[in-house]
Amino acid sequence: METPLPDPIRNRVDESGLIALDLDQLAPKANLRSLDLSAYLEQGLILREKPFRAAMADLNAADWDGYTVALHCASDAILPDWAWMLATSKLTALGARVCIGDENRTRERLLLEAIEALDLEPYRDGRLVIKGCAQGTTAESLARVIQRLQPVALSIFYGEPCSTVPVYKRPKN
Repeated sequence: METPLPDPIRNRVDESGLIALDLDQLAPKANLRSLDLSAYLEQGLILREKPFRAAMADLNAADWDGYTVALHCASDAILPDWAWMLATSKLTALGARVCIGDENRTRERLLLEAIEALDLEPYRDGRLVIKGCAQGTTAESLARVIQRLQPVALSIFYGEPCSTVPVYKRPKN
């Protein structure tokens, strides 16, 4: 008598119809540079217009063109509003895109923009899993992706397809 063959191995995650969304994959891979305005402070406290203008005039397009610049001040000094405007004007003229904040805040902003631009049609009436091991996510980015996807999704989970936490389920009419 022949031994019966065991049941084939099934991938229940694939069979579940879950759509995984990895926010790390959604975040744009920007060429990121940082410009810390505290480097232009005299005695770590005062920003003088004439030396600052001269320093901004010395910025070179080869160093900034095509970059997203995290424009920030690492010190607790209070900078005049014109300093942010002057630096942004110069960097923009050199071909850079400017975001106010440190590199982490700039990455978060880029992710939030990607979430806002997300095509919702592939997720319509879907069972979605927002991947839980994404490194670049923040509470704000997770909240924003829920706000964007909830109106179109059938259900939303958080975690990994093999172990999820239910977040949202569309009510039955």
